[in-house]
Amino acid sequence: MTHYRIVLAKPAQKFLLRQDREQQERLLRAIYKLPHEGDIRPLSGQSDTYRLRIGDYRVIFSIQNDILLVEVLNIGNRGDVYK
Repeated sequence: MTHYRIVLAKPAQKFLLRQDREQQERLLRAIYKLPHEGDIRPLSGQSDTYRLRIGDYRVIFSIQNDILLVEVLNIGNRGDVYK
């Protein structure tokens, strides 16, 4: 399995820091399995942008296969993260 480098954008970092430790660990465990595992779906209208569902949370990320990079753009509650 090819290993991708994971980069967290500022909004994703800020959201993670506001969560309790248990929730941070749950989210990070799922994020570090990207882009190979999880409930992943492409976002409509945007190429190379996907969402990962973790319970009531959504992780918005992009994949750059040419340089093996996953950039986590945002993390948030189901209703808020798409705005």
